[in-house]
Amino acid sequence: MNKIIPSKLNIGDEIRVIAPSRSMCIINNDVIESSKARLENMGFKVTFGKNVLNSIGEDYKCASIEDRIEDLHEAFKDKNVKAILTVIGGYNVNQILDYIDYNLIKENPKIICGFSDITALTNAIYTKTGMITYSGPHFSSFGMKKGFEYTEKYFKKMFMQSESIEIKSSNEWSNDSWFKNQENRTFVENEGMKIINKGEAEGRIVGGNLCTLNLLQGTEYMPDLKDTILFIEDDGMAGKEFNREFDRNLQSLLHCAKNKNIKGIVIGRAENNCEMNDEKWTRILKSKRELNDIPIVINADFGHTTPIFTFPIGGYAKVKIDKKIEIEIMD
Repeated sequence: MNKIIPSKLNIGDEIRVIAPSRSMCIINNDVIESSKARLENMGFKVTFGKNVLNSIGEDYKCASIEDRIEDLHEAFKDKNVKAILTVIGGYNVNQILDYIDYNLIKENPKIICGFSDITALTNAIYTKTGMITYSGPHFSSFGMKKGFEYTEKYFKKMFMQSESIEIKSSNEWSNDSWFKNQENRTFVENEGMKIINKGEAEGRIVGGNLCTLNLLQGTEYMPDLKDTILFIEDDGMAGKEFNREFDRNLQSLLHCAKNKNIKGIVIGRAENNCEMNDEKWTRILKSKRELNDIPIVINADFGHTTPIFTFPIGGYAKVKIDKKIEIEIMD
């Protein structure tokens, strides 16, 4: 399947906000208004899917499958829309995968970006259409009043320039509940990415949220892992059991990737409640013989801590790890 690269954004372009996972009704008005204002200050027009606030129940707080599909299809149909941002993640975006018109998307390629639960959607679209999709900030992420500069910088680099992007670590990071108290924030000095295995690699990027990506295993929506560099992370729902959960989820993915020649792995930073450290990461990753000869780094700036960089699913990465870490990405 031929790769399709969506057009870059220009000042004045329209960005459509949709909720294929949880509804925007769970986001407080201050964050919604701040998110919209930031994107408008960046020079974009912001519009919303008509069902973006709908919610059919307390279990998932999301719109119906029909409503979510309607907004997704309408965003791709609308010639004025140049990019699509998801409101937030959740638990069940994979419910809608069987109902998507992938030919419509293929015929109307445009940027679609989100992370966490959205991993299932972006990887499925890439697999079914060949269109590059993106792991990056949600619409709601733009409502962060402090500590968002790095995220915005890499969002602009990914979507507003054609050159390859060199990934550098942020100066500081946070894992606080910023949406509850925008003024009382906790930031930690960033020690940067850490090396597990040295080496050099080039390959297609596949990944996002690991446990969500694994939901696609055995389906027509699972991306081909041949000659890929995995960009993977996981959230803190497992808490102190994170190391065990990550280990078995990674092993499951590696079983799926057997004989596929994984080229390298870049792992996003774990949340604070996971209680991870270099020793735990090393035990997990060094225990897997199939990873012995490929470059691996941990603590990259993507996932469920902030800030994050945006990366292209189906795009291309070059990784060189020796005395220093060099990561370059492009569509």
